[in-house]
Amino acid sequence: MAISMHSRLKQHVSEIIDLNEVEIAEFLSLFTEKTIKKRNILISPNELVTEEYYVVKGCLKAYYLDEHGEKHIIQFAIEDWWISDFEAFFTQQKSKLYIEAIEDSKLLGINYNNLQILYTRIPKFERFFRIKTTAAFIAQRNRILSSLEKSAKRRYLDFCKAYPTIEKRVANYHIANYLGVKPESLSRIRKKIDRLS
Repeated sequence: MAISMHSRLKQHVSEIIDLNEVEIAEFLSLFTEKTIKKRNILISPNELVTEEYYVVKGCLKAYYLDEHGEKHIIQFAIEDWWISDFEAFFTQQKSKLYIEAIEDSKLLGINYNNLQILYTRIPKFERFFRIKTTAAFIAQRNRILSSLEKSAKRRYLDFCKAYPTIEKRVANYHIANYLGVKPESLSRIRKKIDRLS
């Protein structure tokens, strides 16, 4: 793995927990590098999910296909974010989601068994991953409440505020899908906002 990939993950973790050089070296040694090209699939439904991934570079989406073949995007992930089918990963069950690269991406993956070993050897990592998981849970809950309570325009404005860099990197129809609106509706919302600004 490139030094820059190590450095990025080290900085990411060090923002939450303090580590000595031995601890960070052991942590980094448990990751494997993965490169995935744009439009390629990282995880497919009915696969056993053995890894979760830290995004070093690129952009990915997690989505669900319903029984009618309709796609429902539930997560985007860019640099310094984590992605997987987390339910499948933590329960060691088969995936229900697709994870697909929107851009060429570089990832660092940690295996479920290695993560359990890490928790035993360096317990402070349980705190790190608990904080990350809690933040993801809160974000998911806020998204659900937003879809129930807010207009499409308000949801889009909230999305842009929360994820300003993603908004510029992801196609209009992806954002529309994530927000639960038609692409043409999102285009109208954007035009109205542009006229007012």
